[in-house]
Order: sequence, then structure tokens, then C-alpha cells
Amino acid sequence: MTVQFVEIAGQRIAMLPAADYDRLVDIAEDRADTDAAVAAEQRRRTGAEYVPFALVESIVNGENALRAWRKYRGMSLETLATLTGSRKSALSEIENGKAHGKPALWRKLAEALAVTVDEILPE
Repeated sequence: MTVQFVEIAGQRIAMLPAADYDRLVDIAEDRADTDAAVAAEQRRRTGAEYVPFALVESIVNGENALRAWRKYRGMSLETLATLTGSRKSALSEIENGKAHGKPALWRKLAEALAVTVDEILPE
């Protein structure tokens, strides 16, 4: 690697060929990726949940987030209604966008599905 040092406005600056600079950037990005992978593995070992791409993709593509999470957790509407003390028909209306539900219900739904309210609220 060829480097030249110059002083500009009292600051020492290193100048190097673009190819060397690009290589250093690649090395730094690889290191950042490795650090991120190590951190993700540590989170996994401590019980962090990883959300499957298919679930995220279904929500991004327009599926109701509450419905997507309920199905991902393997719950029927009836089970979720029982867990939250609500009616199956009321949950169906929320999933179909025909009702909004009160904040207290959203908190119960989030708790039953082990997610945050933000993860299941419609946009």
C-alpha cells in the first residue's frame, strides 16, 4: 500500500490510491458484518426470537399484521379470543379492517401473541 501524508490546515492527512482505499473499505465492511453476526448469535443464545422472512414479507405485502402473527403463533381466532377475553367475531372484524379495537384490547392481543403493540397495529 502506498500512502502519502500531507498537512492541510494544520491537520495531517493520509492520501492513498483509490484501489487501496476501496480495499480498506471492503475490509472494514467485512469486519462490521462479522461483528453483527457475532452479536446476532449472542442474542440468539440468550433467547431472542428471530422472525421468519415469510412472516415479514406477508405483512409487507399487505396481510393484516394481527392475523399474520396469530397464524405464525399457530392460534385460531377462538384461542386468541379466549386468551384476551374478547369475542371471536370482534377479532375477525379487526383482522378484516372493519373495526379498530380499543387500546386495552391491543395490549391484551400483543401480550397473548408475545409481541409489541406496534408489531400488530395496522398502518
